[in-house]
Amino acid sequence: MFIRSSLLMLLTSLALAVSALEVGDAAPDFELAASDGKTYQLADFKGKQAFVIAWFPKAYTSGCTIECKSLAENGELIRAFDVSYFMASVDPLADNIGFAKQQNADFPLLSDPDKQVAEAYGVLAAGGYAKRHTIYVNKQGIVAKIDRAVKPASSAQDMAANLAALGVAAR
Repeated sequence: MFIRSSLLMLLTSLALAVSALEVGDAAPDFELAASDGKTYQLADFKGKQAFVIAWFPKAYTSGCTIECKSLAENGELIRAFDVSYFMASVDPLADNIGFAKQQNADFPLLSDPDKQVAEAYGVLAAGGYAKRHTIYVNKQGIVAKIDRAVKPASSAQDMAANLAALGVAAR
């Protein structure tokens, strides 16, 4: 019995590793409500503009507050590029609306309470929250970079540096 359950766990781990989103993959489709009252989807950007989704674990927590403040206070660094950017979590929309207001976020926070988009983007943690990963998607809808080592305090500066390194056009 132990061998059978160990084998099953190994096969499950391998299946998850194979299905993980990677650079060069087509960005999974999404349609998510945002803190600004709009709904965003992949079709809004594909063929038109690059976009960045900064996934975060939970509104109102310390690291997420630091990251949101970085993006809100230094957004001009990101807006220098022809890109749309978002933070996203599996929190309910009401939580993200309140969090965005509290942090003076001048960019939308996306809500994925059913966790399907987080799972498709490979950021859903075993605990049911989103991992702190930032996904960069080019104009063609292809994943250009996945930052799995996000530093909340320098999130805006790092995002701008990554956009420059990826060759995203300036505005």
